[in-house]
Amino acid sequence: MTATAVPPGAPVPPSAGEAGPIVGKSSIRRRLVPYWLLLPGILWLLVFFALPMVYQASTSVQTGSLEEGFQVTWHFPTYWDALREYSPQFVRSLLYAGTATLLCLLLGYPLAYLIAFRAGRWRNLLLVLVVAPFFTSFLIRTLAWKTILADGGAVVGVLDTLHVLDVTSWLGWTEGNRVLATPMAVVCGLTYNFLPFMILPLYTSLERIDGRLHEAAGDLYARPLTTFRTVTFPLSMPGVVSGTLLTFIPASGDYVNAELLGSTDTKMVGSVIQTQFLRVLDYPTAAALSFILMAVVLLMVTFYIRRAGTEDLV
Repeated sequence: MTATAVPPGAPVPPSAGEAGPIVGKSSIRRRLVPYWLLLPGILWLLVFFALPMVYQASTSVQTGSLEEGFQVTWHFPTYWDALREYSPQFVRSLLYAGTATLLCLLLGYPLAYLIAFRAGRWRNLLLVLVVAPFFTSFLIRTLAWKTILADGGAVVGVLDTLHVLDVTSWLGWTEGNRVLATPMAVVCGLTYNFLPFMILPLYTSLERIDGRLHEAAGDLYARPLTTFRTVTFPLSMPGVVSGTLLTFIPASGDYVNAELLGSTDTKMVGSVIQTQFLRVLDYPTAAALSFILMAVVLLMVTFYIRRAGTEDLV
């Protein structure tokens, strides 16, 4: 079999023995670059997320006391005992978090819509005002609501004049003319503290909508309400899903608002976990409560995302 003739002046291709190792090493390096870039993040998750989770999992199946020491005895009944004893706090936490999330959506969507489509040159200023509460600590913002909702204050006076407190008292959210140390105060604190987490994803999602779609809907004689129902809201669903998750998940485990604005009758599961860890020093029960809360929230979030029908989260 004769070899193929190489035209005069044409570059001679390197032999397989010469180019193969070089090309192979270069290709392997290019493939490893993404993994090297991901390595710091993976290590961060392992050290500050996975390892603490494993430690808490082992703590939840331990028995003993702080004086005698805790030992892993695989005591799984701790989960059942914790759920049975503190089930009212679990239900209360999910109820308060769900109510605050709904209020954040009802309050945040119009504001995000205004910033995205109607703010004009005031857009940046309004965005700064949305994130302005983050300039102060979470604790100070919550303590401020004790003054806002104080007995005999302006807010309570207005609500009493409008007979709003009569309705909330009938629902069991307030006690007479008192708002502090009631479920309504806790929900108000949760709504205020987590409202920016709802507005920002909604604004990002709304701002991405092409304005020509609204013009096309108008050309088809669609009314503003019809345009919102068929164009704007469906396209903003990623922001709705992201905002509700960013609001509901931290709100369900919050304990600061319940501690500062509530009473013993409004304790959330976060308050119970904090008490078990720092006061009662019952570490297995506290760890079991943490994992139960995480499992419940994870199941609810999974079901919610599937029902929402969107995977494009902002």
